[in-house]
Amino acid sequence: MRIFVAGGAGFVGSHFVRQLLADAYPALGRAHVLVLDKLTYAGNLANLEAVADHPRLDFVQGDVCDSALVTSLMRDVALTVNFAAETHVDRSIHDAEAFVRTNVLGAQTLFRCAVEAGVRRLVHISTDEVYGSIEVGSWPEDHQLAPNSPYAASKAAADMLALAYHRTHGLDVRVTRCSNNYGPYQYPEKIIPLFVSNLLDGLTVPLYGDGRNLRDWVHVDDHCRAIALVADRGRAGHIYNVGGGTELSNVDLVEHLLGLLGRDWSAVRRVADRPGHDRRYSVDTKKIAALGFHPHVDFREGLAATVRWYRENRAWWEPLKALVQREPAPLHF
Repeated sequence: MRIFVAGGAGFVGSHFVRQLLADAYPALGRAHVLVLDKLTYAGNLANLEAVADHPRLDFVQGDVCDSALVTSLMRDVALTVNFAAETHVDRSIHDAEAFVRTNVLGAQTLFRCAVEAGVRRLVHISTDEVYGSIEVGSWPEDHQLAPNSPYAASKAAADMLALAYHRTHGLDVRVTRCSNNYGPYQYPEKIIPLFVSNLLDGLTVPLYGDGRNLRDWVHVDDHCRAIALVADRGRAGHIYNVGGGTELSNVDLVEHLLGLLGRDWSAVRRVADRPGHDRRYSVDTKKIAALGFHPHVDFREGLAATVRWYRENRAWWEPLKALVQREPAPLHF
């Protein structure tokens, strides 16, 4: 089987590629993997260093919006998985243009090229943020979308395009909407690697507002297992929520991190809340559970392992952290 992975040098995409090449997903076979990544700030060849010389891996640096390139790469592809996206909400608040280009136009380019190339299956990776905010309960997959950030709006637009390509062109596309991910190789502008790296360096960490925003956390390995399951057993034109079953406030998360790193609340500074900050996300996961998915990674164990990884891999994150700190306009961390 030949699998095309768009955005395969990013955090989640690179984990999926490494696991594919380790034959962790038997239903997908001993796949030959073709990765396309533009290698912008969050796409990093170091994420694929462990498999760089693997005989079943080909890497192409390029733009998912380049239709001629994407068309050429999709020849003889059985499965496409689209991780290519701008993902940081704060960046989308500062400047939404790149999010619309990559998340909407890039996705549409993939869908069109897949139809033209006769790709049999495409899994499009989305987010629970497309649903907006929910005070109580959990969103089922057919819940009305109500995105509140430019990032979430761009992902919701891509989801609608994916389903439109299924209905109009018969594309076998399956959409996954996952809750907050954590794990190794996550770019250090996101909350867990940002806070861990700051605490390791003896710095303070910025906590938005009252810190009571609630998120569900899932380890990247569980997320990628869910994607492989949807690719194998999911249904064309269907959406699958993916969650980890661990709902925490940001205050609770910080408490865990402080304990793991031997710091106290004097290391936390309160900052103004970001515009349009959703209060709570929660996805109903019964549909993917019916396919056989259940999270394997215990949150406390997974978080401790993640902290160890950042402690032991300064050579990976320190250069990236320096890039974040040199941003021309400050991000709302």
